[in-house]
Amino acid sequence: EVQLVESGGGLVQAGGSLRLSCAVSGFPFDDYAIGWYRQAPGKEREGVSCITRRNSTYYAGSVKGRFTISNDNAKITVYLQMSSLKPEDTAVYSCAVAPWYQDCDGFGYGYVMDYWGKGTLVTVSS
Repeated sequence: EVQLVESGGGLVQAGGSLRLSCAVSGFPFDDYAIGWYRQAPGKEREGVSCITRRNSTYYAGSVKGRFTISNDNAKITVYLQMSSLKPEDTAVYSCAVAPWYQDCDGFGYGYVMDYWGKGTLVTVSS
């Protein structure tokens, strides 16, 4: 059974930092693309960042320069370092994985992800 578990969310003041983790277990494929998504109350889900096993990456314009994605292929764990956080970054952050993408070039147009985690809440106070 494939499981994704996010951790690291919490409450932080504007300008602060948080590091999210996405631990994937039971994934039977060699290649993967893991995406971080967020959904704020009353808003549509947004693809924030993506990374593949081969270290292709993508960042949404709203987070570029502030967020950094990285991975540990041995454990299939992906990290999202979030800095200079803004109140508009407040959302539930979820990760998802798919085996059929070898790069993140098209992530901004929408990827079909296979498995999803339950999410972790990030709240940025002003």
